Amino acid sequence: MLACRGVRGATTVPSDDRDEILLATRQLLALMIRQNGIDTADLASAYFTVTKDLTAEFPALAARQLGWLEVPLLCGYEITVEKSLPRCIRVLLHWNTEKSQKEIQHFYLHDAVKLRPDLSELPPVDFDELEQWIQSQLSSAP
Repeated sequence: MLACRGVRGATTVPSDDRDEILLATRQLLALMIRQNGIDTADLASAYFTVTKDLTAEFPALAARQLGWLEVPLLCGYEITVEKSLPRCIRVLLHWNTEKSQKEIQHFYLHDAVKLRPDLSELPPVDFDELEQWIQSQLSSAP
Protein backbone atom coordinates (compact mmCIF):
# COMPACT_ATOMS: atom_id res chain seq x y z
CA MET A 1 0.00 0.00 0.00
CA LEU A 2 1.36 3.40 -0.96
CA ALA A 3 1.60 5.84 1.95
CA CYS A 4 3.31 9.14 2.65
CA ARG A 5 6.02 8.46 5.24
CA GLY A 6 8.27 10.78 7.16
CA VAL A 7 12.02 10.32 6.96
CA ARG A 8 13.92 12.27 9.58
CA GLY A 9 17.51 13.41 9.72
CA ALA A 10 19.72 15.90 11.49
CA THR A 11 23.32 17.01 11.43
CA THR A 12 25.47 19.74 12.89
CA VAL A 13 28.13 22.08 11.57
CA PRO A 14 31.18 23.49 13.36
CA SER A 15 30.31 27.11 12.50
CA ASP A 16 27.84 29.34 10.70
CA ASP A 17 29.54 28.97 7.33
CA ARG A 18 27.73 28.69 3.99
CA ASP A 19 29.96 25.92 2.62
CA GLU A 20 29.76 23.91 5.84
CA ILE A 21 25.95 24.14 5.88
CA LEU A 22 25.67 23.01 2.26
CA LEU A 23 28.20 20.18 2.64
CA ALA A 24 26.62 18.80 5.81
CA THR A 25 23.13 19.01 4.33
CA ARG A 26 24.16 17.32 1.06
CA GLN A 27 25.80 14.51 3.04
CA LEU A 28 22.73 14.04 5.19
CA LEU A 29 20.36 14.00 2.21
CA ALA A 30 22.62 11.64 0.27
CA LEU A 31 22.64 9.14 3.13
CA MET A 32 18.89 9.40 3.59
CA ILE A 33 18.07 8.74 -0.07
CA ARG A 34 20.74 6.10 -0.66
CA GLN A 35 20.07 4.02 2.43
CA ASN A 36 16.28 4.16 2.05
CA GLY A 37 16.24 3.69 -1.72
CA ILE A 38 14.39 6.96 -2.24
CA ASP A 39 13.68 8.09 -5.78
CA THR A 40 13.37 11.86 -5.57
CA ALA A 41 10.39 11.67 -7.95
CA ASP A 42 8.53 10.06 -5.02
CA LEU A 43 9.24 12.91 -2.58
CA ALA A 44 6.14 14.94 -1.77
CA SER A 45 8.14 17.67 -0.03
CA ALA A 46 11.01 18.40 2.34
CA TYR A 47 11.02 20.65 5.38
CA PHE A 48 14.32 21.91 6.75
CA THR A 49 14.90 23.69 10.04
CA VAL A 50 18.01 25.30 11.46
CA THR A 51 18.79 26.60 14.89
CA LYS A 52 18.86 30.39 15.14
CA ASP A 53 22.67 30.43 15.20
CA LEU A 54 22.74 29.36 11.52
CA THR A 55 22.08 32.21 9.10
CA ALA A 56 24.74 31.84 6.37
CA GLU A 57 22.62 29.78 3.92
CA PHE A 58 19.33 27.98 3.37
CA PRO A 59 19.89 24.22 3.77
CA ALA A 60 17.30 23.62 1.02
CA LEU A 61 19.86 24.92 -1.47
CA ALA A 62 21.81 21.68 -0.93
CA ALA A 63 18.78 19.72 -2.19
CA ARG A 64 18.55 21.97 -5.24
CA GLN A 65 22.26 21.36 -5.87
CA LEU A 66 21.50 17.63 -5.89
CA GLY A 67 18.91 18.20 -8.63
CA TRP A 68 15.76 18.31 -6.52
CA LEU A 69 14.19 20.92 -8.78
CA GLU A 70 10.61 19.58 -8.70
CA VAL A 71 10.46 18.82 -4.96
CA PRO A 72 8.71 21.50 -2.87
CA LEU A 73 11.19 22.66 -0.21
CA LEU A 74 10.70 24.86 2.84
CA CYS A 75 13.07 26.18 5.49
CA GLY A 76 12.31 27.44 8.97
CA TYR A 77 13.80 27.96 12.40
CA GLU A 78 13.79 25.28 15.06
CA ILE A 79 12.23 26.50 18.28
CA THR A 80 14.75 27.77 20.80
CA VAL A 81 14.84 25.61 23.90
CA GLU A 82 17.32 26.12 26.72
CA LYS A 83 20.35 23.82 26.34
CA SER A 84 19.28 22.69 22.88
CA LEU A 85 21.86 21.44 20.41
CA PRO A 86 23.60 24.37 18.66
CA ARG A 87 24.34 24.73 14.94
CA CYS A 88 21.88 21.99 14.05
CA ILE A 89 20.20 21.34 10.70
CA ARG A 90 17.13 19.11 10.67
CA VAL A 91 15.13 17.74 7.75
CA LEU A 92 11.84 15.92 7.39
CA LEU A 93 11.26 14.29 4.01
CA HIS A 94 7.68 13.40 3.05
CA TRP A 95 8.08 10.28 0.91
CA ASN A 96 5.45 8.34 -1.03
CA THR A 97 6.45 4.72 -0.54
CA GLU A 98 5.19 1.21 0.02
CA LYS A 99 7.63 0.72 2.90
CA SER A 100 6.28 0.55 6.42
CA GLN A 101 7.33 3.19 8.92
CA LYS A 102 9.54 0.70 10.77
CA GLU A 103 11.46 -0.10 7.56
CA ILE A 104 12.60 3.51 7.19
CA GLN A 105 16.07 4.47 8.31
CA HIS A 106 16.53 7.88 9.92
CA PHE A 107 19.94 9.58 10.13
CA TYR A 108 21.58 11.65 12.85
CA LEU A 109 25.14 12.73 12.09
CA HIS A 110 27.95 14.42 13.97
CA ASP A 111 26.72 16.01 17.24
CA ALA A 112 23.10 15.34 16.21
CA VAL A 113 23.49 11.73 17.38
CA LYS A 114 22.73 13.20 20.82
CA LEU A 115 19.18 13.92 19.63
CA ARG A 116 18.33 10.29 18.89
CA PRO A 117 21.00 7.90 20.15
CA ASP A 118 18.50 5.06 19.67
CA LEU A 119 18.51 5.74 15.90
CA SER A 120 22.20 6.49 15.54
CA GLU A 121 23.65 2.97 15.70
CA LEU A 122 24.66 2.82 12.05
CA PRO A 123 27.65 1.36 10.26
CA PRO A 124 30.50 3.86 9.92
CA VAL A 125 29.97 6.31 7.07
CA ASP A 126 32.69 6.54 4.44
CA PHE A 127 32.44 10.28 3.87
CA ASP A 128 35.01 10.22 1.05
CA GLU A 129 32.94 7.69 -0.91
CA LEU A 130 29.80 9.61 -0.07
CA GLU A 131 31.34 12.84 -1.35
CA GLN A 132 32.28 11.10 -4.63
CA TRP A 133 28.65 10.02 -5.03
CA ILE A 134 27.45 13.56 -4.24
CA GLN A 135 29.84 15.03 -6.81
CA SER A 136 28.48 12.64 -9.45
CA GLN A 137 24.97 13.85 -8.62
CA LEU A 138 26.04 17.48 -8.80
CA SER A 139 27.62 17.00 -12.22
CA SER A 140 24.50 15.30 -13.59
CA ALA A 141 21.97 17.76 -12.09
CA PRO A 142 20.27 20.06 -14.62
